[in-house]
Amino acid sequence: MKQYIVDAFTDKIFHGNQAAICIMDQWIIEDLMMNITKENNFSETAFAVKEGEKYHLRWFTPGGEIDLCGHATLACAYVLFKFYITDANKVVFSTLSGDLIVKRNDDLLEMEFPAYKLEKVPVTQDMIDAMGATPSEAYMGRDLLCVFDDEKTVRNLQPDMNKLLNLEGLLLQVTAPGKDTDSVSRSFAPKLNVTEDPVCGSGHCHIVPYWAKRLNKDSIVAYQASKRGGTLYCRMDGDKVFLAGKAALFSECEIYI
Repeated sequence: MKQYIVDAFTDKIFHGNQAAICIMDQWIIEDLMMNITKENNFSETAFAVKEGEKYHLRWFTPGGEIDLCGHATLACAYVLFKFYITDANKVVFSTLSGDLIVKRNDDLLEMEFPAYKLEKVPVTQDMIDAMGATPSEAYMGRDLLCVFDDEKTVRNLQPDMNKLLNLEGLLLQVTAPGKDTDSVSRSFAPKLNVTEDPVCGSGHCHIVPYWAKRLNKDSIVAYQASKRGGTLYCRMDGDKVFLAGKAALFSECEIYI
């Protein structure tokens, strides 16, 4: 079985967020997909099968299957455009979050995602203890979103992973206004056996709606300040978030199963 490793939201390898992509002729059993995911030990391994005019896409973390992943979607679209549907400029994925569309515009790939609805929640002592810093605001969607006033706080944050397990939300997203971009953020996912997600697309389905409203602008340039780093070119349109980025191919390989 063919597998590709792609660095998403970057134009050079060893940066952005890595994802393993398996394009298959037919589905394999879920236990095998989980074993492949654990063997890769990336934040995401994605599996896709062509079904009619669409590709059915599933995302797995070492902790299990999830309902939405931006960087692995971008990586999968990159692989399809490069090797499988080279003349196409659009691909539609059937997923747990509904149909997701990715369009190719030169070297940028733009994805259309649903925005998470954010409910403001109180900043608790548990949040402060887990992060080692006090956010100015907190919101709940699928993930917990904590907002800080200073970019340095986000960049220097060293949360306690065990304490994060006790917070509400699937992931923890932290963000602050950026000096060179509209926002700076980081993403932590110990509940999925991922300490820090290098560039989290689904996290920006929380982050972008927040900053679009706060800054009163539809277009947001976002930087994920992980060690690998990555840039997302985002825009809001109603209840949709459009995330655009680049990708770089690290490897192609054969899986023997």
